[in-house]
Amino acid sequence: MLEMFIFETNQNLEQLEQITIQSEKNGAFSGEEINDIFRIMHTIKGSSAMMEALEVTALAHAVEDIFFYVREKKPEKLDCSILTDLVLNAADFIKTEIDKMEAGEKTDAIAADLIESTSAFLLQLKQINGEQPAKITLPVKPKPIQASTQKLSSYIDLDEPVNVFQAKITYKDHCEMENIRAYTLINNVKGIVGELHYLPDNILEDDESANIIRKNGFNICFTTSKEYDEISVLLNRTIFLKELELEQLTDVTECSYWPKKEMLPKKALPEQIIAKGEEREINHPSMISVNVTKLDILMDLVGELVISEAMVTENPDLQGLDLDNFYKAARQLKKISTELQDGVMSIRMVPLSGTFQKMNRIVRDMSKKLNKQAELVLVGEETEVDKNVIEHISDPLMHLIRNSLDHGIELPEDRKKAGKNPVGKITLEAKNAGNEVIINIVDDGQGLNKEKILKKAKENQLLYKNESDFTDKEIYSFIFSPGLSTNEKVTEFSGRGVGMDVVMKNINAVGGNIIVNSEPGKGSMITLKIPLTLAIITGMTIKVGQSRYTIPIMSIRESFKPSLDNILVDPNGNEMIMVRGKCYSIMRLHQLYNIVGAVTDFNDGIMIMIETEKTTIGLFADQLIGQQQIVVKPIPAYIKNISKTQGVTGCTLLGDGNISLILDAVGIVNRV
Repeated sequence: MLEMFIFETNQNLEQLEQITIQSEKNGAFSGEEINDIFRIMHTIKGSSAMMEALEVTALAHAVEDIFFYVREKKPEKLDCSILTDLVLNAADFIKTEIDKMEAGEKTDAIAADLIESTSAFLLQLKQINGEQPAKITLPVKPKPIQASTQKLSSYIDLDEPVNVFQAKITYKDHCEMENIRAYTLINNVKGIVGELHYLPDNILEDDESANIIRKNGFNICFTTSKEYDEISVLLNRTIFLKELELEQLTDVTECSYWPKKEMLPKKALPEQIIAKGEEREINHPSMISVNVTKLDILMDLVGELVISEAMVTENPDLQGLDLDNFYKAARQLKKISTELQDGVMSIRMVPLSGTFQKMNRIVRDMSKKLNKQAELVLVGEETEVDKNVIEHISDPLMHLIRNSLDHGIELPEDRKKAGKNPVGKITLEAKNAGNEVIINIVDDGQGLNKEKILKKAKENQLLYKNESDFTDKEIYSFIFSPGLSTNEKVTEFSGRGVGMDVVMKNINAVGGNIIVNSEPGKGSMITLKIPLTLAIITGMTIKVGQSRYTIPIMSIRESFKPSLDNILVDPNGNEMIMVRGKCYSIMRLHQLYNIVGAVTDFNDGIMIMIETEKTTIGLFADQLIGQQQIVVKPIPAYIKNISKTQGVTGCTLLGDGNISLILDAVGIVNRV
C-alpha cells in the first residue's frame, strides 16, 4: 500500500504542478483545471489519511476547500498568482513528506503555517466577493505526547477478562475533516480492542459522514481487556476533542447499535479500509505497470542472448565449412533476436515530457526571485529515451536551465535598452538522431563572455596552451571545469563554481557529449548528445595488434586512411594531422596501451577522428573490424582498483569469445 501510495501521489503532484503553472501563464484557472486540481487534492487527502499522514491530509483538505469554493461559486475576483503560490507551496510540502516516506524516515513536518495562509486566503476570497463568513479560529495543534507517556498498544490477551465500552466523541467546531479524524481514532484504538463497531460506519467511503459526525458525534463500541482509566486516557488524547462521553457496559447487548451475529456484515478491519474518494473502477486491459527491476533483468537476458547468438554464428570452428542451411537459420535467428531486442528497449523507453515539464517550475520560481521575465518553450518533449538515461540527465538539465536564466537572460530594463523583448526566451528542444538523442538548451540572452571565462580559466591554471591558440569552442568548454564561476558574488543560484561540472560529470557518465555555442548579445546554445540507452549501443570495433577495442558510434566524426603529406610533428615530437585546413592531435592507441605487434606506419593503418565537447583528436589504429550492436558491461571493480582505466568506459564480449574494451572519448582526450 505504501509503495502504491507514493507512486500515485508523486504522479498526482507532477500533474498538479503542470496544471497550476499553465494556469498562471494563461492568467486564469479554467473550469477543467479547477476540477482537475480539486480531484487531485481530494485524492491526496483521502489516501494520505489512510496512510496516517495527517499533516498532508489537513493541508490537502485546506487547498481542496479553496477549489471547491471556486468551482461552486465561480468568484469574479480571484488572484491567480497568489493562488498559484499557495498550491505550489502545498505541493512542495507534500512532496517533501512523500520523499521522507520513500526513504523510510519519519514524516514530522508541521503544515500549520501553510494551512493558516491557505484558510486565510479562502476567507479573504469570500469577503472580497461579497460574502461575510463567520470568522474562523484555526485550531492550535497540541503538543506531541512525550515518549515517557504510557503506551496502550499491546494486543488483547484472550485469557484476560473482556470489558465492554461505549463512547461518543464530539470534535471542536470548525476543526473540519471529522470523518478523517474519526478514522485516525479507530487506528489509535485498533491495537487494544477485540471487536469494534462505530457509527457512522462509512467514514472514509462517504464525505457526508463528516457532517453526520459534526451533528451527532462519533459513536464507538468495543471490547477490550483494558480498564476504564486506561481507555479514558487514550480517548482523551484525541486531537481537537471537544467532549468525551465514556461508559462501561456489562454486556454488548446494552449497546444500541451492536449488530446481531447473523446480521453482522463482513466488515473490513481499519487497516484494510481503502479510501475511495472519487475513485471509479476503470478497466485498462492494454496497460500494465511493471517494476523497473524486472525490466532490467529482462534487458540483461536479452543482452546475454545477443552475445550467445554472436558466439554461435561467428564461431571460429565454422570457418571454411559449407553450411547454407545453418546460415539461413542463423539469419532468421538474428532477425528474431533483433526484433526482441528492439521490443524490450521500447518497453524501457519513456518520453522526456515529465523531465521537461519540471523545468517550468524552475523558470517560474527563479524569474520571481531574480526579478526577471522569462518564458520556457518546450519542443519535442515526446522524444523517448531509456529510463536509466533520464535519471542521469534530469539534474544536468536543471542546472543548465538555471544557468541560462541566471547568467544569460538579462533584467527587463537591460533587454529594453538592447532593443529586445523584455521577456526572455529559453527553448528546451529534444530530437532523435540515429542511436542518440540531441537536446538543445537555447536562450536569447547576453551570451557568454569569452574574455571573462578565459581570465578565470587562467587564474585557475586550466590553460594547456597559449591563450591565442584557443578557439571559441575550447574557451566556452571551460565553464564545465570544477570551481570556475564568472559571477563576482555568491548568490542563491550561482557563484560557487559548482553545478556545471556536475553537468559534465553526469553527461559523461552516460557516454554523452556537450557542445557550447554562443554569440555576444544574441544568446547561447548548449547541445547535449546522449545515447538512447545504456545497455546496448552501436559501436565500431577496431583492431590494434591482437587487441580489440570498441568506440561508440556517437563519438566518431569520421575515419579514413591517413596520408603522410598531412602528418605534422612539432618541436616536442607531438604528432598532428591536417584535415581540411585544421590541425588535430594524434593519439597512437598502441602507445597509449603499450600494445606490441601493432601497425606503426601511417600508410598501413586507419585514422579515426573522435569528437568531444572540448576538442577533436585522431586515434590511430590497425584496422576497422566493423560496426555492430554491443552489450555494455562495466569494468570489474577489482581491475579498477589495481589499474588505471582512464579512457575506458566498459567492456563487451565479441562473437569469437574475445573481450573488447569500450573506449571513452572524453577520457582519452583528457589523457592527451
